[in-house]
Amino acid sequence: MNKQILRSSNWFGRTGKDGFIYRSWMKNNGIPDHEFKKPIIGICNTWSELTPCNSHFRDLAEYVKRGVLEAGGFPVEFPVMSLGETLMKPTTMLFRNLVSMDVEESIRGNPIDGVVLLCGCDKTTPALVMGACSVNLPTLVVSGGPMLTGKHKGKSIGTSEVWRLAAGLEDGSVTEEQLRSMEGDLCRSQGHCAVMGTASSMACMVESLGLSLPGNAAIPAVDAHRKVLAQASGYRIVEMVKEDLTLSTVLTRNAFENAIMTNAAIGGSTNFIIHLLAIAGRIGVSLELSDFDTLSKNIPLIVNLQPSGQFFMEDLYYAGGLQAVLKQLDAVLHKDTLTVNGKSIAENYAAAECYDDAVIAPFHKPFSDFTGLAVLKGNICGDGAVIKPSAASPQLLQHTGPAVVFENIEDYKQRINSEELEVDASSILVLKNVGPKGYPGMPEVGNMTLPRKLLQQGITDMVRISDGRMSGTGFGTVVLHISPEAATGGNFSVLKTGDIITLDVPARTIHVHLSDEELEKRRAKGQPQTMEAPRGYVHLYTQHVQQAHLGADLDFLTGGSGSEVTKDSH
Repeated sequence: MNKQILRSSNWFGRTGKDGFIYRSWMKNNGIPDHEFKKPIIGICNTWSELTPCNSHFRDLAEYVKRGVLEAGGFPVEFPVMSLGETLMKPTTMLFRNLVSMDVEESIRGNPIDGVVLLCGCDKTTPALVMGACSVNLPTLVVSGGPMLTGKHKGKSIGTSEVWRLAAGLEDGSVTEEQLRSMEGDLCRSQGHCAVMGTASSMACMVESLGLSLPGNAAIPAVDAHRKVLAQASGYRIVEMVKEDLTLSTVLTRNAFENAIMTNAAIGGSTNFIIHLLAIAGRIGVSLELSDFDTLSKNIPLIVNLQPSGQFFMEDLYYAGGLQAVLKQLDAVLHKDTLTVNGKSIAENYAAAECYDDAVIAPFHKPFSDFTGLAVLKGNICGDGAVIKPSAASPQLLQHTGPAVVFENIEDYKQRINSEELEVDASSILVLKNVGPKGYPGMPEVGNMTLPRKLLQQGITDMVRISDGRMSGTGFGTVVLHISPEAATGGNFSVLKTGDIITLDVPARTIHVHLSDEELEKRRAKGQPQTMEAPRGYVHLYTQHVQQAHLGADLDFLTGGSGSEVTKDSH
């Protein structure tokens, strides 16, 4: 390869003082001179002991390096901020955009010709892809893989059990001692959540977008095949550099449409929407919230995984993985979209087989006719809202009831279990001010635990509405991502307890029974809640974050990708 076409030659190919500095300090690691003439491959690592899902990434990176070296490249591993969904406060979503900036500038400012992104836990995947899109180099994703299915007293369990246990604590059917006894059984291996939560949805997203090698999504974290895939990915990224196969070549409009249809078929997380919108905004592909409904509407649920179904990611792997799912979608996918291995998506899944149709049902005989996602419109969400019909109670998908309104998360926590709270099974729980600006950061609190007194009566689901998000492991009849959010002063901000709301998912509407005049009068009197953020990144975030229907990215980060080299400071 002619070294002049390598981006890294702008550093290591120089003569004089600059070349001396660039090479000399790298040589303190024992690097011989001839290595600087090879493609330099960055391995962007989100390993952290505070991100348990990604705790095996040090080991996984070594297998990527093997592949890079085997293909004639030179690997350089670098860290970026990591987001541990299970530990980090107030919410990792607040910092997704910050990590994307870390990734973008780490790639842009360093002598890197291509990059492998190591990501697993929920926000690490979209953050890394968003940052890489803004530089647009040859890029390949290696996910960390799901953990093994939990086993407790002969029963398979996964992360969705958390929400059942939380309800059990409230209604008295579960004790703290029982909860403690399950902890080690739930998370019994390295890897991210074992169900089709957000982390698994993100792994499926990158594979259906064509950003990973076939098979990436479902291989368990501790399976030896995960290491083999990591090494193959390291080898392939060197070839991608030689071919100049960049992200913008792979991430076409058709690739995004394939990912949306795939997410509907697998019952993926509602968080998929907000992350894919942000990725599209970074790479410059036109994508709107309405596209998700249009493309998902006729896609049935064919993957029988929790929280929408019965099985786990480990079962999906044994059943044939995502490639077997894509083959079932052959009639609707854009078959000629290019993937990072240089083949079309259809070429990749051509030889795939389904080994268990209880896990992966045929397209013509689906596990459920309910699609994985639906987009709603109405007078409380002029820019849209989302719901996951596959995880909802069918009898609540068309429901009218009185609102029980909580002004913020603190108000909810204080009153939800009060005996004085006027609420019954027909009520609709409404939680405001948990959106991008209002919280800030848009936390996963939308699937509110039901009032204790109703849980004790055997009520297991109610319609719930918020401008926040919910975990991909969650379930229930939950309307999310209300846009515009309450903190902007729109109609959602002026809802009151007792207002009658109608949810009609088949009609794709959600409506409060108030006249335009009444809503306008309330808005004129209302004063939106705002959370003061006087300094630092949180201040920057609240000033520039976009609404949910735009992906909740920072307004100054969208569009304009490119790999120009930072000016020298030496």
